[in-house]
Formats: sequence, structure tokens, C-alpha cells
Amino acid sequence: MITFTDIVAYVLALGVAAAIPGPGMTALVARSVGSGARAGFAMLGGLIVGDLLYLSFAVFGLAIIANSFSALFTFIRWGSIAYLLYLAWQFWTAEHHDMSTNNKTRQQLGTAGLSGLAITLGNPKTIAFYLALLPLVLDLNTISFASWAGVLVPVTIMVLLAVGAVFILGAIAIRQLLSSSAAQKRLHRGAALTMAGAAGTMIYREV
Repeated sequence: MITFTDIVAYVLALGVAAAIPGPGMTALVARSVGSGARAGFAMLGGLIVGDLLYLSFAVFGLAIIANSFSALFTFIRWGSIAYLLYLAWQFWTAEHHDMSTNNKTRQQLGTAGLSGLAITLGNPKTIAFYLALLPLVLDLNTISFASWAGVLVPVTIMVLLAVGAVFILGAIAIRQLLSSSAAQKRLHRGAALTMAGAAGTMIYREV
């Protein structure tokens, strides 16, 4: 049974891990600056779905699932690496964005959400949290389906939504400061290096 102390420990650990800048939050800020709050929250939704997947894998026995579907997991990892490198190239070659044109279609918002999901699946920081840190914070053997669905899932959503919203709103607040071509170029290049670094970390672990 999960206790109140367990929940507090999980909230603190997840909040700190989410707030530490990484590929996910870097891409979230870049997307919010370039495309506005709607696109930012769409990407945040994808990031949260990815976290929930890893949470579920950890709670229900990731080791067993990984052994049973090792080929699938290998495909997902290399697919995530390829996508991170693609995002790095996109950010590096991104052109100056006119801040006054931010009307996004459902398809574009959906793409932002899928980007968030792919980034989370390939984010070494997220993987390390759920595979290494989470078992130290919670006794996964005591977590039932009810506590997973009724406690951990909603708590995870609320924490990540709160942290992500701070990054999005902060990015929106400084959008005008980043309206120049030089400022946007620095932001995009920084995001590109972060994506490439995350991909490089995953490749190192794979080989």
C-alpha cells in the first residue's frame, strides 16, 4: 500500500527531476517561444504520456517486459535516437520565426504532441529516473493497480503539468526578447546541441 509519505517523496523526486533542464524541457521552451502556448502545451501532453508509459513499465515490471519484447525495445530506443538526431538537425537549421504568425492547426498540434512523446521515450534523464531512482523512492512491490491508477498516474500528471506550465509560461513571457533572428538562432542551436547530446548518450549506452 502506498502511503502519504511515499507520495510526498515521489512528488519531490519527480518535481526536481522534471525541473532539471534536459531535452524535454529544452524542446518545450523552444517550441513555446517559436509556436506559442498551445503548441507548448500540446508538446507537454506528449511528454507526460511518455512519462506515464515509463511509470507503468516500472510499476508492472519493466525487466520482465524488456526480456519478453527485447527486439521491440531495441527498435524503440534506436527509433528514439534517430528522432532526437532529426530534431537536432531541425533546430540547428531552423530559420527566424515571425512571432505574429502562431495559429496552429490540429495536425500541427498533434505533431507537437508526438514530438513530446518521442523526446520522452528517448530522454536518458527520464529513463534513469524511472529505472534507477523510482525504485529507491517507492517500494514497487507494494504498489497495486488501484494505487497506480488512482494515485501515481494523477500525481504524475499534476506534477509534470505544473513544472511544464512554468517553463511554457516563462518562455511566453520572454518571447519578445527572443524575437530577433540572433536570439532565436542561439535558442535553436542550444536546443539542437541538447537533442544531439541526448542521442549521443543513448548511442553510447547501446554500443
